[in-house]
Amino acid sequence: MPLLLFVIAAWASVTIFVLSFSPQGQVEIAHVEQGIAAVLPAREAPVLDLSPAVFDARTKTTSCLVAGALPDHACTPGAIFASTTLEKICVSGYTKTVRNVPVSLKKKVYQAYGVPYPQKTGTYEADHLIPLELGGSNDIANLFPEAGSPTPGFKEKDLVENYLHNEACAGRVSLPRAQEQIATDWVAVYKKLTPDDIRALKAQYSNWAPN
Repeated sequence: MPLLLFVIAAWASVTIFVLSFSPQGQVEIAHVEQGIAAVLPAREAPVLDLSPAVFDARTKTTSCLVAGALPDHACTPGAIFASTTLEKICVSGYTKTVRNVPVSLKKKVYQAYGVPYPQKTGTYEADHLIPLELGGSNDIANLFPEAGSPTPGFKEKDLVENYLHNEACAGRVSLPRAQEQIATDWVAVYKKLTPDDIRALKAQYSNWAPN
């Protein structure tokens, strides 16, 4: 009967040594080599919540007020293109095919928030709360004048947009949940990014530049 059992794991295989006594009192060694996949359980893919994202209706058109870095929820609750899919947004160049915010619409957005238009370059931008790269639409319910400072401002939000886009396209978060996260509180997402995350995102998107 077996006396001792040794398991040696290498990168590609697992070798099992079995030591036993023969009837004559001699020690016999046997080994069985098999792939790691046969020994270790398979890692299951995460189960994602794919239920549709739900956004409130726009209920206010004037006297909109930002709350720190966040827009007035009654004026800018967020809106998406109903036809947008993960397959579409993960294709390079997608946003160029759907971006459509004319100056006339920008003026309405700034006016709703009581911000004169235009502003000095680099101080404000007419931003999509849910970015185009996450399926956000050009509807006024998804737009607000976002300041660059104090931080976090629109440059930091760009990092959050790119982070969630990466996460969705990698299958680590569903598109609807990514849309809800950035529409609800993008600052909370930003605060969860590690210094390594931020450095990697800045390196990935070379057009990002600090104030």
